[in-house]
Amino acid sequence: MNYFKQILRFAKPYKSYGILNIICNIFYALFSTLSFISLIPMLSVLLKETKAITEKPIWKEGVTGMKDYFMDYSNYFITLKTEQEGEIYVLTAMVSLVIVMFFLKNIFNYLALYFITFLRNGVLRDIRNKLYSKTVYLPLNYFSEKRKGDVIARITSDVLEIQHSFLSILELIVREPLMILFTIIMMFGISVKLTIFVFIFIPVSGFLISLIGKSLKKKSDKVQKEQGQFLSIVEETLGGLKVIKGFNAEKIFGNKFQESTSQFFKFSNSLLNRQNLASPTSEFLGICVIAILLWYGGKMVFIEGTLNASEFFAYMGLAYNILTPAKAISKASYSVKKGNAAAERVLEILNTTSPLQDHPNAKEKKEFTTDITLENISFKYEDEYVLNDFSLKVPKGSSVALVGQSGSGKSTIANLVTRFYDVNKGNIKIDSVDIKDLTKHSLRGLMGLVTQDSILFNDSIKNNLLVGDPSASDEEIIKALKIANAWEFVKDLPAGIETNIGDSGNKISGGQKQRLSIARAVLKNPPIMILDEATSALDTESERLVQSALENMMKNRTSIVIAHRLSTIQNSDLIVVMQKGKIVEQGTHDELISKDGIYQKLVNMQSLE
Repeated sequence: MNYFKQILRFAKPYKSYGILNIICNIFYALFSTLSFISLIPMLSVLLKETKAITEKPIWKEGVTGMKDYFMDYSNYFITLKTEQEGEIYVLTAMVSLVIVMFFLKNIFNYLALYFITFLRNGVLRDIRNKLYSKTVYLPLNYFSEKRKGDVIARITSDVLEIQHSFLSILELIVREPLMILFTIIMMFGISVKLTIFVFIFIPVSGFLISLIGKSLKKKSDKVQKEQGQFLSIVEETLGGLKVIKGFNAEKIFGNKFQESTSQFFKFSNSLLNRQNLASPTSEFLGICVIAILLWYGGKMVFIEGTLNASEFFAYMGLAYNILTPAKAISKASYSVKKGNAAAERVLEILNTTSPLQDHPNAKEKKEFTTDITLENISFKYEDEYVLNDFSLKVPKGSSVALVGQSGSGKSTIANLVTRFYDVNKGNIKIDSVDIKDLTKHSLRGLMGLVTQDSILFNDSIKNNLLVGDPSASDEEIIKALKIANAWEFVKDLPAGIETNIGDSGNKISGGQKQRLSIARAVLKNPPIMILDEATSALDTESERLVQSALENMMKNRTSIVIAHRLSTIQNSDLIVVMQKGKIVEQGTHDELISKDGIYQKLVNMQSLE
């Protein structure tokens, strides 16, 4: 119920549809019951059970006299109309009454489903939107522990399962109980004795049905987890197809996928077979109740004479009318078990609190005026610190390069300055303000980022660059492409800046992808530029083209450059040499060369390469 309440809050914006659905369901349940009651006068005419009543009956008693008044009035109507119009007219009128009742029942059934459709699909859309927003909002380290395919499964199949289970209850929560309530009232109205006899057997049936559903949540959870597993394998396969083919590893990944789908096959069979047992079990137990009712009711009609045949037939219709909602409720209880497992997985993401939330009093910062300061920062991803008591000052307008061997902590600095992660100790400040006291949006608004991996999207060149500045004109886009030395190949493409570059930009070369990434950062035109090994993916010619563009771009900007190729950072104002998370040397290129230390060795190694 806790999961159900949390999911139900998404239905609040659509409560008007819910209210209209409830109103229509009330009328549906009423007319559904009355449609069987309307059979009694018709059956009375066919079975010639009507009493000749010539005077209009008067309701003298309370609620208890309703049945007698109804029967007397129908007999009075039949007697009067038979004398005036004949038996065929009366039979036609009775049949018309039955048709009208069933017509009204189905009209309100359609309207109830019509209104609930907007609520169900609206909630489905809002949960998916909320999940996507939360997925984008959560920090990077959250997804280092999660498989991408599992997150995709939660947004797709788990949310759909919630719609089929929890939101189906909204249809049943009013309609089916009301249908049972109205039907029981009418059954008591026809025969108290027979109804009490029937309801001795219903709790027994309910208990037997409930035994089936106990393990459904556990089984459903296994199915959904396994679905996330094989979606992850698909996602990894598509992302690494070049490597898989290059190493002839198709069989390895094929076996992993088949193993996962075999597990999914086994869990799904177990779940569905248990679920499929619910409907026939409830129907069989219902028919057993009907059979007992036929025996006992037949005894009341033929031996005791305490019940009319027409009333008994209508009573049988009402008794069977209880079976449909009872089956729906029992089926819904199994769906809830499945829905619980799906809701648990969805709410796990929605209820996750990000450790990188903005403070309530976080400030918006729109300008960068003095410097970036890293004060005695220490940071670890897991157990071991990758940065230890690290301090650095980057004045406005200067270019600071970070160099060192892999694992020295260079890229970690970029992750911390952009606040993709928070430091464990120390502070990072911009213009003497701790970045934790700034909104993440305004902090990142001051920065342009070019990563080692050229992250591009399956869209046009124009739309990929508009990520940097959504309001940019075509002229500004072309200018940014020229600065990044990318216009020379873009202008020759079939559709120019409107050309689609494929999934992850795979329709163009690595060097071209990197130049587009740089053009995107140029278009944003931020005061601070962070280049995380931005030229490492470029060939020699592309590197020369981009390096000159980067140097021009960085003249009026503050830059933190994480460099692999030392030839690209010789003109930096400050070069910081890192080793195991600490600064071991710093100075200009010429100063470091004259020291003949670690930097000199790195330069010599690259020269040999």
